[in-house]
Amino acid sequence: MTTFDDREHAFENKFARDEEFQFKVTARRNKLVGLWAAEKMGLTPEEADAYGKSVVQADFEEAGDEDVIRKLLGDLTSAGVEADEAAIRAALDAKLVEARRQFIEEA
Repeated sequence: MTTFDDREHAFENKFARDEEFQFKVTARRNKLVGLWAAEKMGLTPEEADAYGKSVVQADFEEAGDEDVIRKLLGDLTSAGVEADEAAIRAALDAKLVEARRQFIEEA
């Protein structure tokens, strides 16, 4: 193997690790924002945990955050909680920071 091949392999491995890390952070963020929404809706701890998992699942519907935002907005509105897209996006941003911090602290 040449030095170029070694470098190429190292870059490919780094890219794969970075993508896996980003996937895990996004899933954790979605669970955290689901727990945030569950608290606003007054769900029990068991219901909140299940709801957090359902928000993670909702993210697999399409690329980007729109599917998660749509779910959260619909569920919050149905539960009689005043919410708008801007508040949900702010919660997503805040929970993304929290999710990254949690992963860094776990390492």
